[in-house]
Amino acid sequence: MSSDTPSTDLWLERSRLDGMILGAVSYGGFFILTVQAAIALMQRPRHGGKIAEHRFTLLAYVFITFILGTIGFAANAKYTQMIWIDLRGASGGPVALIEDEMDYPINVMAIACYFVMELFMQALLLHRCFVIWNWARYVMVPMITLYIGMIAMAILVLVESSAGAVFYNINTELAYLSLEVGLTVTYSVLVTSRLLSMRGMMKQIIREYDSSTYDTIVLMVVESAMAYVVYAIVFIVSFGMHSNVSNLCFLSISHVQGIAQLLIIIRVARGRAITSEQTRAVAARTTIAFSATVSDGTVETNIIERTAGFEEGGVQSDSEKAAEMDTA
Repeated sequence: MSSDTPSTDLWLERSRLDGMILGAVSYGGFFILTVQAAIALMQRPRHGGKIAEHRFTLLAYVFITFILGTIGFAANAKYTQMIWIDLRGASGGPVALIEDEMDYPINVMAIACYFVMELFMQALLLHRCFVIWNWARYVMVPMITLYIGMIAMAILVLVESSAGAVFYNINTELAYLSLEVGLTVTYSVLVTSRLLSMRGMMKQIIREYDSSTYDTIVLMVVESAMAYVVYAIVFIVSFGMHSNVSNLCFLSISHVQGIAQLLIIIRVARGRAITSEQTRAVAARTTIAFSATVSDGTVETNIIERTAGFEEGGVQSDSEKAAEMDTA
């Protein structure tokens, strides 16, 4: 090797390139699921209710997050080209371009798009949580506080990035990531605990109550949150340690979160909760009706159990009702 060859960090360069490849793979999955979600939502729903009411709102969400994710991915792909092709003769070589990436507006734009995309996704989580908790203030206030904190941290990161700071030295980014993961975990705990509590009360009222509706929604919540939370924790730890492992996660973490949300939307639109199983066409379901009769001056209250599923408007499976409940 000649003496005038610039020093380099091969692990840094490799991790950045591998991160871009992983970002492309995750974006491919995000793209496919976006198309599937759009098709499922545009099809005429077999039943009315919450699915039909929120169909266009969910379509708008899908398209907005897809546009933001596409812009962010395209900007990252362009800068990857700049690192090793367009600006390969720059002082310091690829290492300097990777470390000083915030000096280039295209990267600031990419981060801004992903931040807005993530805020949309977290807003959807908040809405689900508030509906299930019946808009209780003691749930809304702390969750909204965390959400506002996320917005504040995102703005601060963008301000520091625009000033040319080294991205992995921005401690505000670490705070932003921690708030985002904390909000997702809190949402998962609140929703699952609420649903399990409701399931327990229904079983106390009706001995033979079919709890598959609640079980289905809990599974959807856990499945959607698990992959993202694990991925994000790896990113946070490596980011805080200034490890190049963070480069492997950085360009795909927003896609992973988007995929988790789209999986729920697709299941909601198709009326199924577990993709590997076919939903039942008709589910026997016990409900309670109360009737009062007057006899000899006394009022008698009767609890009548009936099997639902033959009501006007068609028959719904448990998973379809679970989908409506989750979309609400």
